[in-house]
Amino acid sequence: MKSMLLIGLGDFGHHLCRHLVEMKNEVLIMDKNEDALEDLAEIASGRLIADCCSKSALQQVGVQNFDMCFVCIGSDFKSNLIIVSTLKELGARYVVTETDDEMLEKLLLHNGADEIIHPNKDSAMRAAVKYSSEHIYDYVRLKAGYSIYEITPLREWIGKSILSSRIRERYNTYIIGIVSEKDHTDIIPSPQTVIQASDRLMVLAHEDTMKTLLKRMEP
Repeated sequence: MKSMLLIGLGDFGHHLCRHLVEMKNEVLIMDKNEDALEDLAEIASGRLIADCCSKSALQQVGVQNFDMCFVCIGSDFKSNLIIVSTLKELGARYVVTETDDEMLEKLLLHNGADEIIHPNKDSAMRAAVKYSSEHIYDYVRLKAGYSIYEITPLREWIGKSILSSRIRERYNTYIIGIVSEKDHTDIIPSPQTVIQASDRLMVLAHEDTMKTLLKRMEP
């Protein structure tokens, strides 16, 4: 369990707060709009109605005591930049904020942000990958060109074990899970597991490798 400070309760902030609490984190929410805090008051560990750009208000919260601080201001870049800079000045350990603009991302990182979330950009990329091929069920982007994909198996893999299909050696692709026809998920399956036609494979692969695999899946 971690202690989190969540500043700004727009759509993204609301969803983030609920998920953080579901994962048993302690979340203090902060917004200048009392109505924005109302429906989260019962699940948050605390709430503060204040001007989030105010240094004295952030100082009062004790930002240095939280494991992470999330700044979810959205399109108000000026406020975003002020809050991020002030948090770091006050000793915040780790500051995460959001933007889909590459230029603004550079400025935020330069002024103290430790990590940037791209909510719209990442969602758009995920949707584009997922719906561009009938062989991809889901997709999570990682770094350096690598992602986790949930895919249908190649015909040459069906009826063979993970070991005998030599997927890692031939394609530099790692099977990290198998979702069966009954939606049972086998995480880190045994090398002796036989791949079925109805299986959905969770694989770790580079995007270039995935392009090759998708071409081989086409009739």
